Amino acid sequence: MTRPLRSIALTTALVALLPAACTAQTPSTPIAPPPAATPSAPLVSGLPDFTALVQRVGPAVVNVRAEIAPRRASRGQGQMPNEEEIPEIFRRFFGPDMPGGPQGPRGPRGGGNSLGTGFLISQDGYVLTNHHVVDGADTVKVTLSDRREFTAKVVGSDEQSDVALLKIDAKSLPFLRLANASLTKPGQWVIAIGSPFGLDHSVTAGIVSAVGRMNPYADQQYVPFIQTDVAINQGNSGGPLLNTSGEVVGINSQIFSNSGGYMGVSFAIPIDVAMNSAEQLRATGKVQRGLLGVGVQAITSESAKGLGLSDSRGALVNSVQAGGAAEKAGIQLGDVILAVNDRPVNTSSDLPPLIGALAPGAKVKLEINRGGKVLTEQVVLGALGAEVAGAPGPAANDDSAVAPGRGGSNALGLVGQDLAANARQRLGLKVGEGVLVQTPGEAAGEAGLRPGDVVLSVGRTAVGSASALNRELAGVRPGDTVMLLVRRGAATQFIAVTAEAKAG
Repeated sequence: MTRPLRSIALTTALVALLPAACTAQTPSTPIAPPPAATPSAPLVSGLPDFTALVQRVGPAVVNVRAEIAPRRASRGQGQMPNEEEIPEIFRRFFGPDMPGGPQGPRGPRGGGNSLGTGFLISQDGYVLTNHHVVDGADTVKVTLSDRREFTAKVVGSDEQSDVALLKIDAKSLPFLRLANASLTKPGQWVIAIGSPFGLDHSVTAGIVSAVGRMNPYADQQYVPFIQTDVAINQGNSGGPLLNTSGEVVGINSQIFSNSGGYMGVSFAIPIDVAMNSAEQLRATGKVQRGLLGVGVQAITSESAKGLGLSDSRGALVNSVQAGGAAEKAGIQLGDVILAVNDRPVNTSSDLPPLIGALAPGAKVKLEINRGGKVLTEQVVLGALGAEVAGAPGPAANDDSAVAPGRGGSNALGLVGQDLAANARQRLGLKVGEGVLVQTPGEAAGEAGLRPGDVVLSVGRTAVGSASALNRELAGVRPGDTVMLLVRRGAATQFIAVTAEAKAG
């Protein structure tokens, strides 16, 4: 399947640009008057001119070349390397079928280069670029605009934010100023400088299309991307996205493309997110992030109705990690998180960047809606990486997953069945927790419920048997919307189900 999201570092095995030269004999009599000694008055005014900006900031933009040495074969002739052995630059841009393609770059056994962009952030040689540009590299070379080349030290690299911090041994270097990230707004002009297809110091311009954009095709939930329409291509990875003051607002990271080339949608990592990672990488060599210990989901108009909310703002809590920060602070299933430290949470995707930007141990004020009442809770964050892995769920046709006892009728037509003790153990459920779905019924089936799902609660009320499920659904009337908390495999989510209205 084609992957629409593309990383934008360039592999040298892909591109060979061969500009053609031609000569012509100068005619003895010119066919047109010679060029004017001074430019004519412009016929179009009011358009932006980025010449002065590029001349000032261009020297601080660098080329980054990551060299991957050939690897000794560890398997039979002709066998392909495992995916985890393939450097991220190859995985992210070319996808899982890359090694066998006739025009794909050489894999890690054969070595190869990736070419990206970076920029200086200090006069003593600190360089920012993308993690995926240098991932798996044995040697990283940095070339300045004056053509001096240095072997760079990778101070640290963080996959989640896709940021790498490099250091070269040089002094008195030009460097870029950083923008106040909060001032970046949709509609503003922005400029990118980079090396698309190896064409170094290429300049493109456009506008900010959106900020705080969650990229559904990237596994980077802690990055609220800047989306632009600036022309970005392979080789622009790690280059600066600049405002009209020549300040860095972001690091160009990815493009949305079905072809591998520019299609009008590109994504940049906000500079405040990048510098948070860079400072931690310089200090400790790794990046730590706060952990709230909840699973959240988006609120639809249907679920807002079921929750009694006036709108769909916020992040709906559908799981709480046992022993985690949220549980210790009293956060409950069905709570809706509205704000973090007075910063609004409009959608569920807003929450991870706000929490991930904070350090473990940080005290956080959460504004939540619980059953229609707005509350404030104080939470001390845990550390990302301490999550408890979920257990796999029982198969729908696994006879050992059920125990005697079936549900009768209810307003949703949902037929439940008691879970056996061993099934609850596999799911990580407590004794008397959860009801297996045997038949979802028409309304719940249309809402997404499947046979084999496990209903954990109806609204905020936990259910542990088919009879308890029927009792909680007994009061549902035609046209009512009810929230079912459902476990499917290791995932837990609320599903809003509206009971069918009776024909009048």
